[in-house]
Amino acid sequence: MNTYFITGIGTDVGKTVAAAIVTEALEADYWKPIQAGDLDHCDTKKVKRLVSNTNSKFHDNSYALNTPMSPHAAADIDGVIIDIKKIKKPNTQNHLVIEAAGGLLVPINTKNTILDLIQPNYKVIVVSRHYLGSINHSLLTINLLKEKGFVVSVIFSGNEHKTTEDIIKKMTNINVIGRIDEEPYFDNNVIKEYAGIFRNHLI
Repeated sequence: MNTYFITGIGTDVGKTVAAAIVTEALEADYWKPIQAGDLDHCDTKKVKRLVSNTNSKFHDNSYALNTPMSPHAAADIDGVIIDIKKIKKPNTQNHLVIEAAGGLLVPINTKNTILDLIQPNYKVIVVSRHYLGSINHSLLTINLLKEKGFVVSVIFSGNEHKTTEDIIKKMTNINVIGRIDEEPYFDNNVIKEYAGIFRNHLI
């Protein structure tokens, strides 16, 4: 069974929808180690609502913080220090999808970043969305992961921007799982449709 770690090149690029699609495609378990803010409508609850299959299990956050900020800052406000040793991967015999809290170098305390949560055997999926500067952010993220030796794929999110996508693919030679279009809404049926499209491209 594989573990897929989903990260993004920035904020609000579509990680949670991508995580729901991959979870549905593999009928995998889902886990978000650190949730910062919006606890009543957290990403775990969002993914659970979007996933239709009955095999997926949804594991509790290791840290659930109240403020929508970088984890280290949200933890400071809550009066806690995030201890990376206490972030333990759930015990499951199923595929596992892990959703990051932000990009690779988002700090979780004064010593560690999101990157430190990725174990050598994890397959990493980068969610890339076009905006001014997104090529730089995509190349920085993908190249750092490749330098660390990870198996890396990309999901493009939002409306197609061919020149952006082409240069990212050309300069990284990365496996492209697919694109999540700018849909009017996402519900179980939309997620299931994308899951069917993406399933055979998950390596």
